[in-house]
Amino acid sequence: MSKTAILEFDGTKYEFPVIIGSENEAGIDIEKLRALTGAITLDPGYKNSGSCKSEITFLDGEEGILRYRGYAIEDLAEKADFLEVAFLVIFGELPTKTELAQFEMDIRKHTLVNEEMKSIIDGFPKTAHPMGVLASLTSALTAFNPKVVNVENEKEMYDAVCKTMAKFLVIATWTYRKMMGYPLNYYDNTIGYVDNFMQLMFKLPTGPYAANPIVVDALDKLFILHADHEQNCSTSTVRIVGSSHAGLFASISAGVSALWGPLHGGANQAVLEMLEAIQKDGGDAAKYMAKAKDKDDPFRLMGFGHRVYKNFDPRARIIKKAADEVLKTLGVDDPILNIAKQLEAAALVDEYFVSRKLYPNVDFYSGIIYRALGIPTDMFTVMFAIGRLPGWIAQWKEMRINKEPIGRPRQIYTGHPLRDFKEVDKR
Repeated sequence: MSKTAILEFDGTKYEFPVIIGSENEAGIDIEKLRALTGAITLDPGYKNSGSCKSEITFLDGEEGILRYRGYAIEDLAEKADFLEVAFLVIFGELPTKTELAQFEMDIRKHTLVNEEMKSIIDGFPKTAHPMGVLASLTSALTAFNPKVVNVENEKEMYDAVCKTMAKFLVIATWTYRKMMGYPLNYYDNTIGYVDNFMQLMFKLPTGPYAANPIVVDALDKLFILHADHEQNCSTSTVRIVGSSHAGLFASISAGVSALWGPLHGGANQAVLEMLEAIQKDGGDAAKYMAKAKDKDDPFRLMGFGHRVYKNFDPRARIIKKAADEVLKTLGVDDPILNIAKQLEAAALVDEYFVSRKLYPNVDFYSGIIYRALGIPTDMFTVMFAIGRLPGWIAQWKEMRINKEPIGRPRQIYTGHPLRDFKEVDKR
C-alpha cells in the first residue's frame, strides 16, 4: 500500500504521495504543491528538499555510511583503483578486466591538450588562484570541443567521458605548473592515471622522476573517497547548469567554481591555514583546543566534524591510515604536521569533541597528505576537483538521460509592494 502525506492549508486538506528510496529513506513528493494550493515550501539551503531521484550515491550521515552504486566506500577504497571507481560511478557497474583496460586505453587517446590552450594559461598572472585558472581552462575546453554531446548515443557519451577524464587531469596539473613557473608536462601513456598525476605535477626536465608507490596508493584512495558525495553544493550546481542543456565542460566548470568556496572544497585548504596560524602563535595545540571549546571565542577548529555526517566520517577512517603511512614513508619532520597530529590525538579522546562527534574529517587528513607531498595549499581544492570529476560527470549524465526539467527554484518575495513612480526631480 502506497503512503501519502496530508497537508492542511487554508482549511483544505491535500494528499501528496510519499516516495520511498531503495534504502527506505522517505520523501514527500510536492511536485504539484503550487498548482494545487498556490503555495510553495521555503527551505533555505535546501536542507530538507530533494531535487532529484538518483541511483549513484547513498549517504547516511547519522550512521556514517557512504556507498557508490551500492558498494561500500570501505571496499572500494581497499580493493579498487580510481579508474575502476570512476567507471562504476559513471556507468553504473564495476568494469570487467577487459572493460577497464579499454577504458584506460580510450582515456589515453584524448590526453593531448590543444597547444592553443597554452596561450590561454599564459594570459593568467602567476599569482592567479589555481581554482580560478582551472574553472577558466575547463570552460575553454568547450571552444576546442564545440560538438554537443548526444546523451542518448552511448558511443558519443562514452567518448565524452574519456575525453573529459583525460584532459581535466592534465589542465588541473597545469594550474600548479603555472603557479610554480615550471614548463608544462604532458600525459605519459605508458603509466597509470594516478602515476600520471604525479609526473604531470612534479617531473622536471632536469632529470628522471619516479613516484613513490605508497604515495600513489594514498592519492588513489583520496581520489576514490572524493569521487561523489550525493547532492552537495558543486554537484547540485553541475546538475542545475546542465539542466539548461549546457554542455558537459561548461557544467563542470560551474562545479569547479562552486567547489572553490571555503565552506565546500576549500575546507582542506582552511585546515592548513589554521595550522599555519597556530604555528605562528607559538604552536600550542592545547591552547587552541581550549579556544575551540570556549563558546565565547570566535576561533573555529577546521577539519573536525561534518555538516552531513553526525558520526565518524567513513572516509576519514580510511584516509587516516593512508596519511600515517605517507608520513612514515616520507619521514617528514614538519612542525605544521606535528601540530595536526597533536590536535588529532587530543580530539579523539577529549570528552567535549567525542560527545559532540567532532571527529577529524576527510579534509583534515587530506590536507596533511597534501602538505607532506609539498603541494601548496592553493592547490588543495584542485586535488579535490580531480577526485570529484567522475561524480560530476555521472550526475550530469544521469540528469540528462532522465530528462529532468530545467532547475528553477521559487522564492518568497519580501520587498516593497507596488509603489508609484516619482520623476527624478521629485525624489
